[in-house]
Amino acid sequence: MADALKSEGNKAFSAKDYPTAIDKFTQAIAIEPQNHVLYSNRSAVYAALSEYQKALDDANKATEIKPDWAKGWSRKGAAARGLGDLLSAHDAYEEAVKLEPSNSQFKASFNSVKRAIDAEAQADGVQGDTSGLGGIFNDPQLIQKLASNPKTSALLADHEFMAKLQRLRENPNSIGSELGDPRFLQVMSVLLGIDMQFGAPPGGAGGPSGTTEAEEDVPMPDVRPKPAAPKKEPEPEPEPVPEDDESIAKKKAQEAGDAEKKIGNDYYKKKQFAEAIEHYQKAWELNKDVTYLNNTGAAKFESGDYKGAIEICEEAVKEGRELRADFKTIAKSFARIGSAYEKLGDLTQAIEYYNRSLTEHRTADVLTKLRAAEKTKAQAEKDAYISPEEAEKARELGQKKFQEADWPGAVDAFTEMTKRAPEDPRGFSNRAAALVKLMAFPQAVQDCDEAIKRDPSFIRAYIRKAQALLAMKEYNKALDSLTEASEHDSTGKNAREIEQQQNKILETQFSARAGETEEQTAERIQKDPEIMSILQDPVMQSILQQAKSDPAALQEHMKNAQVRTQIQKLVAAGVIRMGR
Repeated sequence: MADALKSEGNKAFSAKDYPTAIDKFTQAIAIEPQNHVLYSNRSAVYAALSEYQKALDDANKATEIKPDWAKGWSRKGAAARGLGDLLSAHDAYEEAVKLEPSNSQFKASFNSVKRAIDAEAQADGVQGDTSGLGGIFNDPQLIQKLASNPKTSALLADHEFMAKLQRLRENPNSIGSELGDPRFLQVMSVLLGIDMQFGAPPGGAGGPSGTTEAEEDVPMPDVRPKPAAPKKEPEPEPEPVPEDDESIAKKKAQEAGDAEKKIGNDYYKKKQFAEAIEHYQKAWELNKDVTYLNNTGAAKFESGDYKGAIEICEEAVKEGRELRADFKTIAKSFARIGSAYEKLGDLTQAIEYYNRSLTEHRTADVLTKLRAAEKTKAQAEKDAYISPEEAEKARELGQKKFQEADWPGAVDAFTEMTKRAPEDPRGFSNRAAALVKLMAFPQAVQDCDEAIKRDPSFIRAYIRKAQALLAMKEYNKALDSLTEASEHDSTGKNAREIEQQQNKILETQFSARAGETEEQTAERIQKDPEIMSILQDPVMQSILQQAKSDPAALQEHMKNAQVRTQIQKLVAAGVIRMGR
């Protein structure tokens, strides 16, 4: 179903029906929340709608699920560039190129961002002097770049323009007088690395041929700034509104913090956790972003400092509340605290913090951890309750209650014994005996089966099972239980009791059909599927045929426990009439 929704989303994207595409990909994600391709595809749609923050969120999710997937990093680069964050775009594209060095699209995007960063740095150094900006026209490959671009190649045949270009190369300070010419704006967009693929389609749907991500078929949207359309008389642009000191300081702090975080991430990947922690802490000192604290907690956790991880993640929760951090970030802090407590063996605290995490944000991963911790805790408590000494006390108490005809008290005592010694068949068998007295026959049969499961040679459990089945008028099943008892009674010391129980069952059956006519007996036999199955067995047919001519042969066959049981059933049902 998720694949079908993805296919519909891809078709909608190709048709530029972006709302439908987002809806389809969102439905698919609900079915397969760990499918990185679905997040990547939705990121592409958001980018096409210029909703770059949402595109970045989805790209981050794709890289989180599959960190070694180059396309996810390229999505992240595209979204970051759309937001104007050239440094983050540079890092993301760089990672994509590392993972797929032969992908020309990734390399082109990476180089484009590098040129844009260089251009910004050059423009920042001009400080009001247009000679720095005009200096880009002194690029030794200028003519080659213009000739290779379909939007500017025609300009090379314009003698007037080429003359202006030559004068500008000789005197870069004259750039201001030429900015009114839209042709120069177009040339500058090429030289500054903005939209280097004018005539090409947007980023490809996948990597180079042979990529393993064949299911990825949503193209990479072109999120790079487009050059201004040529105008005959360009309108003067308004003066930019200067940022206030607080905004500038906040932006610089974030950039500095993210730079330290990136260094920390590099150390983390190398499992150099002490160095990673140092840089995460520097990042926090520079910029109060709770993510840095969570990263510190992750590094402490991986280094085995579980108490340290708990402390830093608790600080992350406290700071996150004050800073109004995203609930997903708080959920990660709680989840890591839970994992740390689980490593420390404190399952009660682990379960508590997993539940807190799910209250903030419900994820399949944390839910799985919670269920596993609950199961482990329950088993640990069960194991801790086991005590042979206490089990023996409970058994003695149960026998005392049974002798006093206090059947409920006996059940309670033997139940305690099954908890204190869950592998001892006596507890279940003894409780079955008390349940028979209380006429709870199905529960008694179930207890006998539990006893037999723990010790198949525990004859008393088979006999008590037969007694409960007899009370339920399950005569044939009762006889089967006694047959199993005979097979496991290797010493034969229980043979007499087993035979007595078999005779009791047969007599009860005879009594139940007393007064039947032959027609009624025949009708009852035909309605009994087990009796009919015995009669249709070729072996039994042969034995019965032989018995007609030689009754003594039947006694010989009955030395076999299985055959004896079958014949007893036929006798009890009235199929065979034997002298008594």
